[in-house]
Amino acid sequence: MPKKNVQLIKPGETYLGAQGVTYGAGVSRKTAGSQKVCMNVLPMPPGVHSIPHIHKEIETIAYLLEGECTLFHGDELENQTLVRKGEQIFIPENVPHTPFNQSENECIWVVVHSSGDDQDELISMPELEAKLDKYK
Repeated sequence: MPKKNVQLIKPGETYLGAQGVTYGAGVSRKTAGSQKVCMNVLPMPPGVHSIPHIHKEIETIAYLLEGECTLFHGDELENQTLVRKGEQIFIPENVPHTPFNQSENECIWVVVHSSGDDQDELISMPELEAKLDKYK
């Protein structure tokens, strides 16, 4: 059996995800060898949204550490859920979604996926971006 090690991940490393936003790298397959779960920090300045996307067969839980942000979700991003500081939101596998910071302040998410990397099975849906134009 391979040796398993406890890993401490310190802040400071960032990466640009295929979602079009920059994450603070947290626990993942790349940083800690995690195979079944990952967690990253997503700071979002005012007016920023990710590229609409799904995580194929991967569940997502997001906790809003600071600010407020709207999650657009559904096949045509027809649903909106306003998430405020201290609230969590669950996104089932295969659901198109995009967080959109429509506020005047930065928001900060802590995002957990049921996979070793948040880029696993990520399917971008840039064709849905036009659905957000009326909210900009």
